[in-house]
Amino acid sequence: MKKGDAQTDPKGLIYEAFRIEGITPPECRSIFLDWALSLPAGAEASAAITSLIAEYGEANPDHPMTSVLVEGQTKMAAPRRRGGWRSRQRN
Repeated sequence: MKKGDAQTDPKGLIYEAFRIEGITPPECRSIFLDWALSLPAGAEASAAITSLIAEYGEANPDHPMTSVLVEGQTKMAAPRRRGGWRSRQRN
């Protein structure tokens, strides 16, 4: 995978995140959100995350971005509805 792969990392955000010294988990979450929003239409986010973990995470298991990617993959695999005004029943 090269920097800025069009399918998995269009802007090269994840690539760059793994190269930032001292990056924190909140910064990684922010980068992850920007990455998710920049995926091409129709791209399979879960497959892209799996690819990114294989490319970067396996070599950097203690990096905060690896944790964020794993968390993102887990939460995307099991989405759940949050409560809202329509979720409650009326009498």
